Amino acid sequence: MLKQVLLAAAAAVSFNVWADNTIVEMKTSQGTIEIELFNDKAPISAKNFENYVKADFYKGTVFHRVIPGFMIQGGGMDAQMTEKDTLAPIKNESSNGLKNSRGTLAMARTNDPNSAKSQFFINTVDNDFLNKSAMNAGYSVFGKVIKGMDVVDKIEKVPTSNRGMHQDVPQSPILIQSVKIKAPAAQKSEK
Repeated sequence: MLKQVLLAAAAAVSFNVWADNTIVEMKTSQGTIEIELFNDKAPISAKNFENYVKADFYKGTVFHRVIPGFMIQGGGMDAQMTEKDTLAPIKNESSNGLKNSRGTLAMARTNDPNSAKSQFFINTVDNDFLNKSAMNAGYSVFGKVIKGMDVVDKIEKVPTSNRGMHQDVPQSPILIQSVKIKAPAAQKSEK
């Protein structure tokens, strides 16, 4: 009886730990990365990412930009470096207080702060210069790697070269094979 109570308590605790935010599993040609999305602190960016996940958009895309000591970027191009069609750009949420720290995911964008679409990057070091400041619109952090940082580190070390107009492209494509929602965020009831 005590064993059942303890197991039930452990299940409740682990459910509550994950209940507020979505957990996503990303399978790559280098291994699996598990990600917690910050639905609570970056609702626009997290929902945008989830929409692409639910549409199976990321399947067959690659990590097309890899810079050691900085980040790995993916989620928008296929292995031939052709950009996929995307949804409309989203609002930059870089004022959410989240920092571009090692292991966090942030939305990639152009010089326009509100231009992020499907592409994201994983910070491989603390990149304070990407955080919002008086002089910088910042890059919106919307998740973090909770399992598989060794895979991110492995990807960061692959040899890269230029390919057409693109720089820092892995010489052998780093394929995103699938991205699936492992545990959805808890639904909040309105009172």
